[in-house]
Amino acid sequence: MTAERQIRFWLIGLVFFLVSVFFLRSVLLPFVAGMAIAYFLDPVCDKLEAMGLSRTLATTLVTIAFILILVFALVLLVPALVGQVIDLIESLPKLIESVRGQINKLLAIIENRVDGENLISLKEALGDSLKATAKWFTGLVGGLVDGGVAFANLMSLLVITPVVTFYLLRDWDKIVARVDSWLPRPQLETIRVLAKQVDDTLAGFIRGQGTVCLVLGGFYAIGLSLAGLKFGLVLGMIAGLLSFIPFVGSGIGLVLSVGLAFFQFDSWGPIMGVAGVFFAGQFLEGNVLTPKLVGEKIGLHPVWVIFGLLAGGALFGFVGMLLAVPVAAVIGVGVRFALSEYMDSRYYYGINRPIESEETTSEDS
Repeated sequence: MTAERQIRFWLIGLVFFLVSVFFLRSVLLPFVAGMAIAYFLDPVCDKLEAMGLSRTLATTLVTIAFILILVFALVLLVPALVGQVIDLIESLPKLIESVRGQINKLLAIIENRVDGENLISLKEALGDSLKATAKWFTGLVGGLVDGGVAFANLMSLLVITPVVTFYLLRDWDKIVARVDSWLPRPQLETIRVLAKQVDDTLAGFIRGQGTVCLVLGGFYAIGLSLAGLKFGLVLGMIAGLLSFIPFVGSGIGLVLSVGLAFFQFDSWGPIMGVAGVFFAGQFLEGNVLTPKLVGEKIGLHPVWVIFGLLAGGALFGFVGMLLAVPVAAVIGVGVRFALSEYMDSRYYYGINRPIESEETTSEDS
């Protein structure tokens, strides 16, 4: 098979895959979720298997433990989170009025320094901005709540996903070996190297950075709740889940939490305590979590991840968001490989491409 036919074959396969995902997106969610969970838990099964347990027994123990943790989260954490989100939505008008009152005090201070017409324009602009912000935030949070409830009510997700996870986890090594046997022999080593790079990238992001986000979310949520901040559980989880973007998650959480603390507390002590939670979280992330769980480099730029999540969600819904990170990893590795091939070709060097053997000979002499 010529190179042109090979390219045509793989392009047709890619188009077929994308079309299949598009038309089957409504039923793919439990299978994609099960695959993601199996990939996340596979190292745990490998360690148990290395300790002498059979693959089936290791898979059973890991799956049961995961289900118990999930049930614990659904029973204890989700109702509390939903309750705080609802309370936050209901409290938004009061918070907006409080912010408006503080702004009016500030405007009263500078009233003598600004002429009346400009002051009125400034008040109207601030009022419109506050209303627009409140409306946007209410719609966003309300949509998340509705989507979360609908997501939790999908019986197929709750029933099928554990089954898919179990079988994929049990047969993971066999599946990898079978796929490896299907690879074209002439490009076998190249594909294996690229697949290893994709696996390292996904492991660094999903297993590493994902674990960091979950740990930070729990740390922020518990810390803010212990500090007495209202809606601390919600704000902490949001800050933790956004921590895959360096400094953005903690920055947003710090601003929102300290802002709420100003309106809730009358003294500086609790406010400083709220801020201290985020500074402690940053120290924990930078000195313990990231070095231990992620390492130096994960190979996925945060901007690329954000674009992938938004594009995947727009094209394929929630399934697209689940597939976004793996697809982004594959594209990233593919682009880096293509660039390395280009920079080692005559298209980069032109007719004056250096010959490695001549360079080696000249260096030895």
